[in-house]
Amino acid sequence: MAKQKRKESEVAEKKSKKLKKVSAVEMPAACEALPGTGTAPAEGSVSPSPEEQRVLERKLKKERKKEARRRLREAGIAAAPSPAVKRSGAALALEYLCSWAQKREDWRFQKTRQTWLLLHMYDRDQVPDEHFPALLAYLEGLRGRARELTVQKAEALMRELDEAGAGALPPGGTQRARQVLQLLS
Repeated sequence: MAKQKRKESEVAEKKSKKLKKVSAVEMPAACEALPGTGTAPAEGSVSPSPEEQRVLERKLKKERKKEARRRLREAGIAAAPSPAVKRSGAALALEYLCSWAQKREDWRFQKTRQTWLLLHMYDRDQVPDEHFPALLAYLEGLRGRARELTVQKAEALMRELDEAGAGALPPGGTQRARQVLQLLS
């Protein structure tokens, strides 16, 4: 009994697919005569169901869009807009820091930006001197593991500096490491 019902449903699906194919071939003019336009499809043809009508409308819209793109291409006009320029991680992180310093109501925490700042805070090329005071103020609010790791890294850098000499850190890195240690210790 269940097999017979399944077969009947499969047959019904095949018939509906055939109807859709036939209506798609026979009804291009009928599709343009949408409800509310005042024109009706030819009398001998079967009107499509609402679902079939939506499918046909989508297909026609897609074809029109494709045709418009083709015309633009032939005219020599670029159809696709130029891709947006991606900003670097440095620019995004510094923007994040400035947002924190200036507009705290609109600012929201972003782990990736904080991580970038913590990794590059000793490099003057990555974090310019004008942004470093804001970064120090940001570091005051560090909590938990991020604070512990920042202190550990600063201490390790200072030990490395003592062992290797003045050239171990990027220019200005020694002063920055000392400031971070003083602030967080």
